Amino acid sequence: MSPVYYAGLMALAQKMGLTTIAWAQGVGPLQRPVTHWMAKQTFAGCKAVSVRDRGSAAILSNWGIPFTLAPDPVWALESMPVDGLWDLPAPRVAVNLRSHPQLTPARLASLTQALITFQKATQTCILLVPFQAAQDLAIAEAIQPRLPGVSHILRLEDPQQLKGVFRGVEMAIAMRFHGLIMAAAEGCRCFALSYDPKVSNLMQELALPGWALADIPDDPNAIAQTWLELYANGEALSTDQIQFQVDRALIHREVLGKAMG
Repeated sequence: MSPVYYAGLMALAQKMGLTTIAWAQGVGPLQRPVTHWMAKQTFAGCKAVSVRDRGSAAILSNWGIPFTLAPDPVWALESMPVDGLWDLPAPRVAVNLRSHPQLTPARLASLTQALITFQKATQTCILLVPFQAAQDLAIAEAIQPRLPGVSHILRLEDPQQLKGVFRGVEMAIAMRFHGLIMAAAEGCRCFALSYDPKVSNLMQELALPGWALADIPDDPNAIAQTWLELYANGEALSTDQIQFQVDRALIHREVLGKAMG
């Protein structure tokens, strides 16, 4: 129903004679002919369209709709410091998981056991970072009591502070698309758990290690060993790579300015 809802809002605005702009969009997945048709019609009625990944660009190209392609605007979001973060013991590792049908109880149990093994081996402080309380907090609260070392749940709502969390961590394990972008933009080593094509596309574009949820190993030790290898030998994006993404992300601001000017 998500495509119907968002396309319906855009179509209603267009019927009322309002200017509509599709800004920094991820298009899809669109699995039914009717949602393809609705999306195509509403995007065609927009004054300007910008997208954040090549998959979305390919869809719009097939529809013959002009667009601008640039990295997600969160790359260029200014991060803000988080009170007390630097008082927590270092090194720190951030973890973000969200509810999803493919994150089954068995897979969540395997990931939790892997985190236990990982923390025992590294003596890291685990920061559980729920981005949306409704989808993320219960999982964080279920994991934390099982962790053997120091851990904290960081309940933050300001996106700039959420991004600021990743200034102070060595590595991030994240499901959420923007969690991965924030971590990568702040120079963290990143491990992705993909629940959606937008996350898989980001993994491919940035060459991030990770698994689709369906491909998570059954053996928690195998998961932990993969994380330990990344923690010990993995590399974050270089300063030049990050700056390239930031500079390109600002193109969305130009699109918005021209459309509203």
